[in-house]
Amino acid sequence: MAGRLSRKQLSIVVGAAVAAVALVAGVSLAVVNGAQASTAAGGPGASTGAIASGAQGSQHASDASSITWIDGGRVDAAVAALQASGFHPVSPGKLTVAVSPLSPPLAFIPEGSNDPAGFDVNLAKLVAQALGLEYAPVAVSWADWPLGVQSGKYDAVISNVAITPERLQTYDFTSYRSALHGFYVKADSAVATIAKPEDAAGLRVIVGSGTNQENILLRWNEILASQGLAPIELQYYDDQSAAQLAIQSGRADALFGPNESYSWQAAHGAAIRNAGVIPGRWPDSVEVGVTTAKGGGLAEPVRVAVQALIDDGTYGRLLDVWALGDSGIATARVNPTTAEH
Repeated sequence: MAGRLSRKQLSIVVGAAVAAVALVAGVSLAVVNGAQASTAAGGPGASTGAIASGAQGSQHASDASSITWIDGGRVDAAVAALQASGFHPVSPGKLTVAVSPLSPPLAFIPEGSNDPAGFDVNLAKLVAQALGLEYAPVAVSWADWPLGVQSGKYDAVISNVAITPERLQTYDFTSYRSALHGFYVKADSAVATIAKPEDAAGLRVIVGSGTNQENILLRWNEILASQGLAPIELQYYDDQSAAQLAIQSGRADALFGPNESYSWQAAHGAAIRNAGVIPGRWPDSVEVGVTTAKGGGLAEPVRVAVQALIDDGTYGRLLDVWALGDSGIATARVNPTTAEH
């Protein structure tokens, strides 16, 4: 199980919920509670909350007792790559990993526990095990991880950090997942598929103000206008309950936000279903990666570890646990300049 958080760390996590609204660069957070979340390529991955009438089921899935952990072990090739790299952990024998536990399915503090959980958290533990190191998680606010990596406070960050050209100048990355946006509709909605601007013509779509998703919809409206089609009506809500009511009562047709959050909610009782997934930097794709110090030597051993998890099926099982199958990749890469999909 991940390391226990101190009271100080827990206070940091609370602050992280506020820091999540700060601008990073790539996959935006569709927040419907009024919090500005204009994170460009790969922010903390905060969810918009339990959106539909199945909210109680979603909350139950967040209980510590209901969480499934995938365990792993030492990977000889990864250990050999680590030994050849010249990398020295911050704490001998440990892999110190920063994570911002904001919300499921990526990283959060489950009810009934002080230990972080989620896809990114479990993956971090698996990587540490593959490298033959003890997993040492550190809860940080989203705004604090860049300086922590550069100053050598953490060995790595595994917290939905997207790989962008700007970040590649400062950090090394090992890709481990695709970043996607998702359209979600009421479970019995007549809307079948939303995959391109024409599919959304005339629909009423709830989106976070100031987010990358909003920018995409505005660009789609330009395309629709050029074709003489009805525009998308963008709707903004300051309250999650009001957004949920709008979807369930038919005053809105779709939610548009981070696919990770909505997929998890739909899989755990929320009365919504997926109507379409588009790449995080539409029309371009983007991947998120394990973030390490530039030139520090850790990226390649991590790549070997992640690829081993992919090849032996552990990675796939972890994706299934957190309803993230759409985000899976087949090949872990160091500092990719283009996404796999």
